[in-house]
Amino acid sequence: MATSNERDKEQGKAHLAMKTPPIVSQKEWEAAREQMLVKEKAVMHARDALAAERRRMPWMAVEKAYAFEGPQGKVGLLDLFEGRPQLIVYRAFFEPGVFGWPDHACRGCSLGADQVSHLAHLNTRDTTLAWASRAPQADIARLKARMGWEMPWYTMLDSFDVDFGVDQWHGHNAFFRDGDKVFRTYFINSRGDEAMGSVWSYLDMTALGRQETWEDSPEGYPQTAPYKWWNWHDNYDAEASSPNPQWVDITTDPAGAAIRRREAEAKAS
Repeated sequence: MATSNERDKEQGKAHLAMKTPPIVSQKEWEAAREQMLVKEKAVMHARDALAAERRRMPWMAVEKAYAFEGPQGKVGLLDLFEGRPQLIVYRAFFEPGVFGWPDHACRGCSLGADQVSHLAHLNTRDTTLAWASRAPQADIARLKARMGWEMPWYTMLDSFDVDFGVDQWHGHNAFFRDGDKVFRTYFINSRGDEAMGSVWSYLDMTALGRQETWEDSPEGYPQTAPYKWWNWHDNYDAEASSPNPQWVDITTDPAGAAIRRREAEAKAS
């Protein structure tokens, strides 16, 4: 059996055989990077525009009362919201017949679970993330403890997966709650799931979006200033406080902030 050092050497040889891009000077590299940055910003703005269209998508009323089992017993779809207006449900494959059972969930779903950002940031934007599988709660609890995952994870007890397009493949369904009425607002699956995991990718698929003032959202949608709601994940329950003005300056105008910092340092010296 090859040792780690032997494998590294073989991989190194393979890398040397690669047809790499040209090697250039710092000036040429920065010029190439600036050209790429123009394209990257265009993609970013197109993504923002797509999210704005998503916030204007029609909603579908959820008429059926779906049943799940959680750590405290049987619950309904409304309970999964945990009192918040928005809910994202990811259908993970962890159940008999799935590769890895009973020690592991599906490899792809598990990779996705490792990328889930801290839920406090989503929760403060009135959004709940939940996972759902067909495995019993005892197995789900054991798996979460083994892998260090903390997202709420429920057992599906009826046709929820079939009705929402996740019986044969993974996917994220977004819902909005208006009192006791529930609406399906969006659905992402297949390679779209690759981008999920950050607080931004989750919020961008919801009906309300990031809820920041720069967003193009329908009239009356909740919005607050960007950056000012950001917090440490263990501090959202503390008394609200304004961020350091220097931090806001850096995040809203990084180039200008750098110039002002250098000018201040020059005056002080």
